[in-house]
Amino acid sequence: MTTLIVSLPLELSGASTTFAYVLTSDGAAITQHAQLAPALLPTLTLASSELVAVVPIGALSWHRVTLPKGLLGKNFFQDGSTQRLRAVLDGLLEERTLDEPSQLHFALEPQPQADAPVWVAACNRAWLHAALQLLERAGRPAARVVPEFAPGTSDSQLQVIGADPNAQIVKLDSSGVTLLPLTPASVAFAAWPDASALSAEPGAAELAEQLFKRPVTIEQAGQRWLAAAQSGWDLAQFDLLSNRRTRTWRKFGDAWRAWLQAPRWRAARWAVLTLLLTQLVGLNAWAWKENASLRSKHAALRDALTGTFPGVKTVIDAPVQMAREVAALRQASGTLGPRDLESMLSALGSVVPPGKSFARIDFAGDELKGTGLALSPAELSAVTTQLKSRGYAVRAEGDRLSVKPEGQP
Repeated sequence: MTTLIVSLPLELSGASTTFAYVLTSDGAAITQHAQLAPALLPTLTLASSELVAVVPIGALSWHRVTLPKGLLGKNFFQDGSTQRLRAVLDGLLEERTLDEPSQLHFALEPQPQADAPVWVAACNRAWLHAALQLLERAGRPAARVVPEFAPGTSDSQLQVIGADPNAQIVKLDSSGVTLLPLTPASVAFAAWPDASALSAEPGAAELAEQLFKRPVTIEQAGQRWLAAAQSGWDLAQFDLLSNRRTRTWRKFGDAWRAWLQAPRWRAARWAVLTLLLTQLVGLNAWAWKENASLRSKHAALRDALTGTFPGVKTVIDAPVQMAREVAALRQASGTLGPRDLESMLSALGSVVPPGKSFARIDFAGDELKGTGLALSPAELSAVTTQLKSRGYAVRAEGDRLSVKPEGQP
C-alpha cells in the first residue's frame, strides 16, 4: 500500500506553507522525500493508498491521567459519551496545561485500559485544524494523524533531532516524552543512561558524539516519520472524528469516480456492463418464455371448457366453471358424485372395520357427520389414509367423525 507521510510544519503561512514528506510503497523503504507546497505533494490515486499527517514533537504535550470508572466503554467514541469524555479531560488537564482546555485538541492512547492510567496527547486545536485544512484544500486529505514521538516503550531511547546549532534531545520511555536542547549542560543535567540506544540526524551526529562520548546511529527524519506512521496512534478524535469519517467517505467517492473515469479501468467497466446487459437480456427472455407458457396453459383450459361444454360462452375461472358444469350434468343424468351421501357412505363402509357402525348420521351440504363409531387410534389412522386416497378428508373430534371431499372448507 502506498503511503504519503507528511510532517505538519509548526509555522503556517497560508498557501505558501511547505510540507516535508516521504513516500513509501511498502511501509519499509522510502521512495521519495522532499519539501513542497500542499498542491505539489504527490497525488495518491489508488484506493488502498493513504496520507498520514505527523504532528511534530514540538507541537505536543503529554499527560498521564486516571479516568473515572465506567467512562471508557467498548466504543467510547461511538456510544454517545464523547462529549462527557471531553468534559472530563478538560477538568483533569485544566491545571496541567498553559493554554485553556477549550483551545486544545486532546487525543487518547490507542486501546486505553479502563482501570489504568491513560496517556493523553494535547496540541493547539486551531493550529492542527489549519494544517489539516491546508492539505484538504489541496486535495490531499489526511486519513490518519499520528504523533512524531509517543510514550509507552519500556526501554529508554535517545534521539537527537534537528541540526546544529538548533539540535534537540528526545528521550522516550514509559514515563513520557522529554525534549531538551542539545547542549553540554542538558546532557550533564539529564544523566542519560549509558546503555540507552542513541540515534541522531546527520546534521547533529558529530555534536551528539562529542557530548555523549559514544558513537551514534544515523537516522534520517523520514525514517522517524515512517516509524510513527506505523504506530497504533490516531490523533483524529473528538471534533476531528467526524472529519475523518467525511474524509473516508470522500475517499470512497474519489475511488468510485476514478473507476468510472480512469482509462486503466476501461476494460473492467466494459466487462461489468456486458455482464449486466447479458443478465438483463436473459431475465427478460426467461420472463417472456414463462408468460408465453402460462398463456398457453390458460388457452388450453379455456378450449377444453368451451369444447366440452359449448354452452359456456364466457370463461372467467375455467376449473371452477368446469366443476360446476360437471356437477350439473351429473345431477341431470342421476349419476352419483363424490359429494353425494350415497358415495360417501359407500366409501366409508368399505374402509370401516367389520362390526363397527355409526349410532347417528347427519348430512349437510357436502359433509357427513356421524357419532358412535368408536375407532381406536390405529383404526382411525387407517381409515383416514384410505379415505384420503379416495379424495375425502377425515376429522375426528371425540366420538364424532366428519367426512367431506378434500379441498372443501
